[in-house]
Amino acid sequence: MTLETTCDDFLGGGLKILQPRAGYRAGIDPVLLAASIPAKPGETLLDLGCGVGVAGLCLARRVPGVHLVGLERQPAYAELARQNGAANALPFEVVEGDLSAMPDTLKERQFHHVLANPPYFDRAASTAATDPGREGAMGEDTPLADWVAAAAKRTRPKGTTTFIQRADRLPELLSHAARHLGSLQLLPLIPRPGRLARLVLLRGRRGGRAAFRLHDGWCLHNGQRHVNDCENYTSATACILRDGKEMPFPD
Repeated sequence: MTLETTCDDFLGGGLKILQPRAGYRAGIDPVLLAASIPAKPGETLLDLGCGVGVAGLCLARRVPGVHLVGLERQPAYAELARQNGAANALPFEVVEGDLSAMPDTLKERQFHHVLANPPYFDRAASTAATDPGREGAMGEDTPLADWVAAAAKRTRPKGTTTFIQRADRLPELLSHAARHLGSLQLLPLIPRPGRLARLVLLRGRRGGRAAFRLHDGWCLHNGQRHVNDCENYTSATACILRDGKEMPFPD
């Protein structure tokens, strides 16, 4: 299936990304996820459910020399991810397949870092999207438990596994992560000062033994409310979204 696409700027134009005109379109979530990964040049990275490749390619732009692999089950999105890697001159190995039936090319491999943006919505308690591509990205049909288990299994010892997820699904995510990972760290993402977190970043290590750490929230916007149509990200968030800077978990 061929999708009608747009070409969109990420990282202040540092990445040119083809996305479906209709269907799932990446926003800032995968950019924030990529910024949180503590990768170093020469390390390996697996993006589970990579879509058109935004998260992995943002990280590869920030950290030259990483070996980037993506797994995507929707063929049209996998092809766009390959095209996006080539168009941005960033090596990107895209494997087509489903994490619930891990492709043979990935079964025997482990990575320094695994990242995932699992579907946010449990369709037992929400309404499915009409577009198949958007529903495939946003509506959960593979249980969150399977995402966590698959990500942990593909992580090498002492490597990191990082998820971005809705805050209201945190109890479930933490429960599954604690079965497979240690040294868990949680960073809430707060829309504005005084607001409740809507998203969270959760990082764990394969075989980690450190105590759980709950960090102070990362505030995305300045002020109590949106004024006019101007952008009002905090300076630290703007540096991530425009310049591809790192979002370090606090020490």
